[in-house]
Amino acid sequence: MPAIDTPEDSAPPAEETEKGSINWWHEIKSIALLILAVLAFHSFVAKPFYIPSESMMPVLLKGDRLVVSKFPYGWSYVSPSFHPLPFLNGRILGRLPQRGDIVIVSPHHRREDYIKRVIGLPGDIVEVRGGRVILNGVAVKQKAMKPLRIPVDGNAPCPPGQFPGARVTGADGRDYCELPVRQESLPNGKTYVTIDMGPSTLDWYGPVRVPANHVFLMGDNRDNSADSRAPLAENGLGGPVPWEAIGGRAEFITFSLDGDANWNPLSWFHAFRSGRAGNSLRPASVAPPE
Repeated sequence: MPAIDTPEDSAPPAEETEKGSINWWHEIKSIALLILAVLAFHSFVAKPFYIPSESMMPVLLKGDRLVVSKFPYGWSYVSPSFHPLPFLNGRILGRLPQRGDIVIVSPHHRREDYIKRVIGLPGDIVEVRGGRVILNGVAVKQKAMKPLRIPVDGNAPCPPGQFPGARVTGADGRDYCELPVRQESLPNGKTYVTIDMGPSTLDWYGPVRVPANHVFLMGDNRDNSADSRAPLAENGLGGPVPWEAIGGRAEFITFSLDGDANWNPLSWFHAFRSGRAGNSLRPASVAPPE
């Protein structure tokens, strides 16, 4: 007797009925989890950062892209991406930066990030006399170096308002910004190079004592940096900043663009500055003075 198909036998497998359909709930969950993972990494591990100004020349140029690690000093209210939280005291697993570290700071009076170098720690007395940094009554060691030439480009135009008389033409026919630089050595042996174009209003400051859980920050381009020496009304940091405002430590440059690219994709490759990718942003160390 021939077999008779029952409704159960004739129904196609469940996989066939769903073949070609999209499980939108599953897709939305996957995308949400990916976004959360990226935000968590961005908030608590590391994030990219773009240099928008000349305040940290010569170590950093406008157009540099770099990596900022979030964990070296612990986490605070500025750690989450977009840091929308109001000011909150304290840090989780908090550690103070070291003198010489380049840090990202998010002052609570402005919704933007600054990048500066740590000069003073809690308890330090900081003063600037004629452009010379004085820490706890002792002048920070300085050494004049050979003028530094930085190629002129769209992101480093060598504006005469900042660098009067610095634009020169090299033997290769290219324009350069020739800058007077000094090597500065902090008491812990950390060294770095600064630019000092001569007398300016920022050459005199203090003395001030850095309060507990605060740090004193300065830019390496000493005459053109809205840092702890500059008042809030001039977009500066208005003195020492609370350590809660420190968002992370600058680690290394990933790549750098000269600002001369246009709509043509072929020009993008020529916009990359050579010799900057991978440069460490940790200050060099020498034996501290006895």
